[in-house]
Amino acid sequence: MLLLSIVCLIVLIGAFVLFSASIGLISRSDKSMYDIILKQLFLGVVFGFILLFVFSKVPYEFWRRVSLPLFLFSVALTLLVFAPKIGFSYGGAKRWLNFGFLSLQPSEILKFGFVAYLASWLSSRKTNVSSFKLGFLPFLVMIGVLAVVLILEPDIGTLGVIMITAGALFFIGGGKFTQLGSLVFLCVGLVAVLAFLKPYVMSRVLVFFNPLLDPQGIGYQINQSLIAIGSGGIFGKGFGMSIQKFSFLPEPIGDSIFAVIAEEFGFVGSVFLIGIFLAFLFRGFQISKSAPDDFGRLLGAGIVILIVGQSFVNMGALVGILPLTGLPLLFISQGGTALAITLAEVGILLNISKFSR
Repeated sequence: MLLLSIVCLIVLIGAFVLFSASIGLISRSDKSMYDIILKQLFLGVVFGFILLFVFSKVPYEFWRRVSLPLFLFSVALTLLVFAPKIGFSYGGAKRWLNFGFLSLQPSEILKFGFVAYLASWLSSRKTNVSSFKLGFLPFLVMIGVLAVVLILEPDIGTLGVIMITAGALFFIGGGKFTQLGSLVFLCVGLVAVLAFLKPYVMSRVLVFFNPLLDPQGIGYQINQSLIAIGSGGIFGKGFGMSIQKFSFLPEPIGDSIFAVIAEEFGFVGSVFLIGIFLAFLFRGFQISKSAPDDFGRLLGAGIVILIVGQSFVNMGALVGILPLTGLPLLFISQGGTALAITLAEVGILLNISKFSR
């Protein structure tokens, strides 16, 4: 199928790019090739494609029946990051769970759990979605619950992606344009409040408006990213030839991996990658539009927006048109849990396509 072919191409590109980017990290840390590549291959690629196959066989209506318990479970799992000995911090944020044999970021499950529940909720509301009392107000309450949980971690990047996906789904499900505008206004207000309450949010906002601000401090990542992207030129330096990944670019295998791609493959390679994500977007929307019912249409659209939205937020942040978020580039950045769950979501899309009109 076309969608599966697109996904396999992105995953293949991601494996090569991750291998190249990891060389820079290994040279300046105690990490080994096993820590980076093999974990990604086994947990992300192998287990992820197993989930893709299994979920492609599960009728998508199953997710409507379990949407509420799945959502509640994902919220409870996310709250476990605050539990002693289970939750652990990295980079000043409590976003991960450690079960000894496995570590994962529960917000990845939370994103899908919320999309599944929101799709089920919207499909049951139909004409009442545009109502303030029966539609928009309950929707804001749901968003508010997630906002509190993710701000406490804090994980503002994930909250932003959820807001984008939820707003788009609410509009597709029958919400008014004015309600969507109100949600945007509330999000801007929330960012303004967070900027005054949390210094790191203020730093990212200031650097977004002035990338040259404190280039050796709060502006270091965006400046090094722009240097990497700019030095790639039209055709790039060639596979494995990035200089920035060795001593300059923070998180070259994480949220900065697109800068490594741009440096090694240039403008042409970057546009090619963006084109593949756009092809995924187009094919995903085709599938969701042809779904036989509202739930399938909304679930499919939500998954597509979730995946492409996060990926474009990542790339947009590294070229300076969006604030830095710390979000990985899906299918490509290191993160076995994120890759496995993303491939599982693709499996659900494939199942929806089997019932397309």
